Amino acid sequence: MKTKYLLPLAAVATAALLPTMGLAQDTTEAVEEVVEAAAAVDNAFIFNTLLFLIGGFLVFWMAAGFAMLEAGLVRSKNVTMQLTKNISLFSIAAIMYWLIGYGIMYPASWLVEGWVGPFFAVANLGGDPAVDVGYATGSDFFFQLMFCATTASIVSGTLAERMKLWPFLVFVVVLTGFIYPIEASWQWGGGWLSEAGFSDFAGSTLVHAAGGFAALAGAIILGPRIGKFGKDGKVNPMPGSNLALATLGTFILWLGWFGFNGGSQLALGTEADANAVAIIFANTNMAAAAGAIAALILTQIVYGKVDLTMVLNGALAGLVSITAGPLDPTLFGALWIGAIGGVIVVFAVPMLDKLKIDDVVGAIPVHLIAGFWGTLAVPFYTEGTSFGTQILGFAAIGAFVFVTSLIVWVILKAVMGLRVSEEAEVNGLDVSELGMEAYPDFTKG
Repeated sequence: MKTKYLLPLAAVATAALLPTMGLAQDTTEAVEEVVEAAAAVDNAFIFNTLLFLIGGFLVFWMAAGFAMLEAGLVRSKNVTMQLTKNISLFSIAAIMYWLIGYGIMYPASWLVEGWVGPFFAVANLGGDPAVDVGYATGSDFFFQLMFCATTASIVSGTLAERMKLWPFLVFVVVLTGFIYPIEASWQWGGGWLSEAGFSDFAGSTLVHAAGGFAALAGAIILGPRIGKFGKDGKVNPMPGSNLALATLGTFILWLGWFGFNGGSQLALGTEADANAVAIIFANTNMAAAAGAIAALILTQIVYGKVDLTMVLNGALAGLVSITAGPLDPTLFGALWIGAIGGVIVVFAVPMLDKLKIDDVVGAIPVHLIAGFWGTLAVPFYTEGTSFGTQILGFAAIGAFVFVTSLIVWVILKAVMGLRVSEEAEVNGLDVSELGMEAYPDFTKG
């Protein structure tokens, strides 16, 4: 072929191929976008799942915190009993939440629309991962289980030193299998409180106040420890056995709370979610610190001396107070919300004593009363919430948990008996109920 024909032919061929080349380029870009989107979905699935798992094992560590706190705040003759209750209640919660609780709390279909999910919808974590859901189902189950167990842990400390082991564990079966999942479904399961606009980010009401109401009902039915209240109305202090353990338990709970609140963001797959988790961590820490300092200063002013147990509970009350809304406040907002929690503890503990309600570890002021404050504080910073709706949600959950718990306690008292004998209580539950002691070297030659 002659050279003079080559250039025209080349021009024709190029003109014919140009649309195809453009289409191929567009196709390549579209494929790249699809691949990038798929990679983003995979990454979100991985990071969201990771947040659930890390948050879950941090909240699990709170079980150790409750055990150490209670072991330190009860008298030495009852330490083994509290440790036994704590490991037992967690194990019961794990089984009951799988068997009944998870299906009630997150119903695929409602038994009573918006109020009660199906019973015995046993959790099934098998099958291929549902990437489109955004996280592994197993990680969600694991994370939510820890909240269920935490609710039961709150009850244990209040009723210490005078209650039998087995009636308590039967109550835990009912609490973790039915009571907690039902009320939690009203908000986190998409139930009627969620539709009403109630807001409880990580459980100031759903977990902490609920545990406090169950403990309050139990304390009323069980009655105070022997010698706690004199006939003249005098309150007789019963110091704990080991403040070092109690302090360790508080720090462990403080650490676990980062998973409790931070994990409740429920996502870590985007920059915005990662930033939100960081803010939640910082606000959670600030509220705890403020609660501790408020109790530190106030006990010095009121009693003339600092009370370590009040400072420990002040930190915990600060944590409970920020739990309902840890994302939206500024650091200053977290500070004053947590500080009020610390103030609540200092005044609520003696108030319960005046009412002759014996709360061994101060769980009712920390979890119930500070939980109410934290729930009420949400509208100060969170748009779309109202004080009226927050009060409605707290009252509804409080009434349900208190009444149902009261009924269960009354039945258990009639059927099994709740209290140990007077002799057993005086000698200590470790020996009378378990036949072993936490500190045998101090009591035997």
